Amino acid sequence: MNGKDKRQKSIRWLLALRRYLLFFLLMAFIITCCMLLFLSELAETTGVALTQDKIDYAAKITFANVLFLSLLCTVIDGIRRRLMVDRPVRKIVDAAQRIMKGDFSVRIPPLRRMDDADGFGVIVEYFNKMAEELSGIETLRSDFTANVSHELKTPLAVMQNYGVMLQRPDLPEEKRLEYARAVTDASRRLADLITKILKLNKLENQQIYPKAEAFNLGEQLCECLLAFEGAWEDKGLEIETDIEEDVVVDTDAELLSLVWSNLFSNAVKFTQPQGKISLSLKSEEDSAVVRVADTGCGIPPEVGRHIFEKFYQGDPSHATQGNGLGLALVKRVMEIVGGEISVSSEAGKGSAFTVKLRRKPDETP
Repeated sequence: MNGKDKRQKSIRWLLALRRYLLFFLLMAFIITCCMLLFLSELAETTGVALTQDKIDYAAKITFANVLFLSLLCTVIDGIRRRLMVDRPVRKIVDAAQRIMKGDFSVRIPPLRRMDDADGFGVIVEYFNKMAEELSGIETLRSDFTANVSHELKTPLAVMQNYGVMLQRPDLPEEKRLEYARAVTDASRRLADLITKILKLNKLENQQIYPKAEAFNLGEQLCECLLAFEGAWEDKGLEIETDIEEDVVVDTDAELLSLVWSNLFSNAVKFTQPQGKISLSLKSEEDSAVVRVADTGCGIPPEVGRHIFEKFYQGDPSHATQGNGLGLALVKRVMEIVGGEISVSSEAGKGSAFTVKLRRKPDETP
């Protein structure tokens, strides 16, 4: 037995002795009061006065009874504590120690107890909920780490390979420019990934607080769309707009611009040359409804259910065009500003994203 076990055993004995003394004092007080009342009533009723010998004998018997009853109560209380307190506490402590060691699969089975009002059932219920939440967070963290590692590895490998080839002294100028362009594209993709990770981290940790302001939503949509003019012209895309005038929303304009930039970027990326992108803005009762549609590759139903998850890329053939964080950013922004986003799509026929925001009726910025 080591020193720690000895100390714990000594503490248990001291606690048992303390409980015995408490029971002894309680029993002594109660029985003494009862005996005094009994003797007083007996003397008044019978008129018989007790001798000193009888009083001493009664006091000894009473003291022995107090000792015995105190010991009996201490033993019963110890058994009760061991069965109804120590056992559930030990289960909770063992489960907590397993969680501290990284085992988030641990769950405490429901306690079968006669007294459900002692609170242990509630503690076990909330402990299991906490363990479930921690398990989910750990899974997300592991997946996030694995996905980030993979996404970082790809552009770094590209940059490393082309960097090695650029060192060849006999490399033609044409190839040198091609390899340098590939390094630049990979570094740009890496920078974009890191920027999105930082933004998403701030959004999920609520380190970015929305600053509500009234502004014309149609004007913001046009400005964001025009930022991609060079990209859509290079692919020969047809742009169709149907924007209602004087639609005003009261929300964070900077956060909302992230939504439009990601939706327009995806529409341009995944639409084949000579395809079509449509943008519409309508007022529906107290909502402003934005719809961004394209004639691109589309999204199968099984992919659409996961399209807003971090790092999810439904079409491996387009994996080099993104990192699966854009729509996760969009979803988180919509949750923060109190809006809604949905997608309807069919593989090979394009996609349509619909965003609903609360608008300020009959007002202009």
